[in-house]
Amino acid sequence: MRLLAWITGLAVLAVLAAGAAFTLADPERVVLDEAARSGAPGQFVRLADGVTHYEVAGPDTGRVVLLAAAFSVPAYLSDSLFQRLGRAGFRAVRFDYYGRGWSDRPMVTYDLALFDRQISGLLDSLRIAGPVDVVGLSFGAAIVTDFAETSPARVRSLTYVNPVFNARRPLPPQERSALRWSIHMVLQGGLERMAAGQLEDFYRPERHPDWVTRYREQFRVKGTREALRRTRAAIAEAPDQAEQLRRVGGDARPVLVVWGREDGGVTRPDIDALLGAMPRATLVAVDSAGHLPHLDQPDVVVPAIIDFYRAPAAAGP
Repeated sequence: MRLLAWITGLAVLAVLAAGAAFTLADPERVVLDEAARSGAPGQFVRLADGVTHYEVAGPDTGRVVLLAAAFSVPAYLSDSLFQRLGRAGFRAVRFDYYGRGWSDRPMVTYDLALFDRQISGLLDSLRIAGPVDVVGLSFGAAIVTDFAETSPARVRSLTYVNPVFNARRPLPPQERSALRWSIHMVLQGGLERMAAGQLEDFYRPERHPDWVTRYREQFRVKGTREALRRTRAAIAEAPDQAEQLRRVGGDARPVLVVWGREDGGVTRPDIDALLGAMPRATLVAVDSAGHLPHLDQPDVVVPAIIDFYRAPAAAGP
């Protein structure tokens, strides 16, 4: 009896110690309220699923370009493109997805339908009724492709930058529950590996010394970790987008594909498959560029996108 009590006591102490270790190591300490957002750039709007952070550059009368970021990096991922489009007279709009940056972390299913609603709601709030040019960076390509199919009248053209799409990604064991994911991210180094891994997206990572620190900031906000897990879970359950790409590619709207040749994740066969699904697409292959060619080679990529918009085929209304 005493032995059982002793073992039970040790077990309780072990659980308490593990909980204390997790609490000390967990970076999520910030509640994203009005006070926390007071120093953020841009503006905020409450949409159907929560508050969305967004920024606008360029004149109100400019042709609208909507920029959709990658899987986990907030809207600042589009920095060079956003700023230069605005200076060129376009009305560039970028936003943080739910679960990222300064936007809310609703405890919902983080599927493509959620981001479709977010984009539609944001455009409605800005009173943008007509078609817009849409840019998808990395996994943003999956999101804007779905948006183009569900809201075709709102999309004038599609630009993909080193695109990543849903392709039946398997769900690893550590992503199948909030508890296992939290242990993996906080106590087993998952968060640090994810943050450090962001530098692998660059051709010359040494040119971006503050990138990892900047990326870590959003992980101070409560709910970020779970939002990313839910997004991964939704990706695992989502259908392969190959057929959707063929359907969207059958539309007459112009398509531009920008590809950094040194990207180890998005390869030439991936790009060829996309071009096969979208036969009208134009390819701009960028030398000395990785997964983020608009940041590796902005002087090549940004003018190419602007020229694409100004070409007769993409001029539109």
